[in-house]
Amino acid sequence: MKKKIFFITGSRAEYGLLQGLIKRFDDSNSFDLKIIVSGMHLLDQFGRTAKEIKKDGYKISHKVFMDLKSDSEKDISYAISKGIKGFSDIFQKEKPSLVLVLGDRFEIFSAAVASMIYRIPIAHLHGGESTETLIDEPIRHSITKMSHLHFTSTEQYRDRVIQLGEDPSKVFNVGAIGIDNIFDLELYSKKELEN
Repeated sequence: MKKKIFFITGSRAEYGLLQGLIKRFDDSNSFDLKIIVSGMHLLDQFGRTAKEIKKDGYKISHKVFMDLKSDSEKDISYAISKGIKGFSDIFQKEKPSLVLVLGDRFEIFSAAVASMIYRIPIAHLHGGESTETLIDEPIRHSITKMSHLHFTSTEQYRDRVIQLGEDPSKVFNVGAIGIDNIFDLELYSKKELEN
């Protein structure tokens, strides 16, 4: 039986970074790839960008509507709680082998909380980074603490994840994931550039 790998994405920016990795998992016959979209992907004011994932040829396995109405503390708190419930419902039914998340957004936090409660291993990309904002940094470090595997973008961030108490044998400096997308670009020929 193939291992179920769940990719969680809540925004077009984060999906753009994950795209190459999703393709590699999708091309492999070793995994059962599932994509869960949430957050800004499902909101009209952000262009309902979930359609871009479909346009790229991927099936969206589940949608978690969080109904974020504003960026007020109350609305963000309600959205997080709705996200935890939505991800919990999916995880209870699907029982993934691994949940893969990137970054520090509250949609990802909701998925990580539900994964932790269901004892589903989490692979966290881009942990250990530092942004001095009110909620991004504590959310990112909280996701790190709930995760089992850590893939950082620099050695400095790897060190920070280890300083948070994570097992060094499970923390890997793999570089910035977006760099891999360069290899998938269709480049113009010299002639095309000259025109």
